[in-house]
Amino acid sequence: MSGKRRYLRGVVVALFAAGAVAGAGGLRAQESTPRGFVDTAGGVVKDAASSAWQTAQSLSTYALGLLGVNYKFGGNTPESGLDCSGLVRYVFQQVTGVDLPRTAKAMSGVGASVPIADLKPGDLVFFNTRRFAFSHVGIYLGDNQFIHAPRTGREVEVTTLDKRYWQTRFNGARRLVGVLPGLIPALVSEARAAAPELSAADEALHFDP
Repeated sequence: MSGKRRYLRGVVVALFAAGAVAGAGGLRAQESTPRGFVDTAGGVVKDAASSAWQTAQSLSTYALGLLGVNYKFGGNTPESGLDCSGLVRYVFQQVTGVDLPRTAKAMSGVGASVPIADLKPGDLVFFNTRRFAFSHVGIYLGDNQFIHAPRTGREVEVTTLDKRYWQTRFNGARRLVGVLPGLIPALVSEARAAAPELSAADEALHFDP
């Protein structure tokens, strides 16, 4: 591993750890604050949106830590090398624990379709680079940039959708964060458990036929 890549990965790991510590602190603060059931239910929506955003950012941050990893067709780990779908699958496994399909083509059927104008960090972007649709995939980072494992002889890199090469080969994008069941935070049950117990009168009010 080159000195530059070690430095980049060190910076990214530090940022990732700082984000995790901040998130844990926020969770403890929420757990220590009693809320009514209605307030809790409203908070669930905000927490879910916040958690989805944090997951998307974590995907992008973790992926950037793999800059410089060698391309290897069929590769599944940074140590052995990664191809385009191997990179995406590895990042999602490490950050979310979700196992995605192994090929770019199969990944193109997962999640929800997203217009290019609505792309957000963590979305998957697909291209035709091997004379068939959805033969290449990368992770969108924001600002028209995405990270991908390009081809044999190259390394994981960041490039831009503004380049004509990618514009003419773009096949579409998919959003997984907040769409796949495994990526939707299980906050409703947690919020209900944390909410103060309803009184008998409240129960009658809410549950009488």
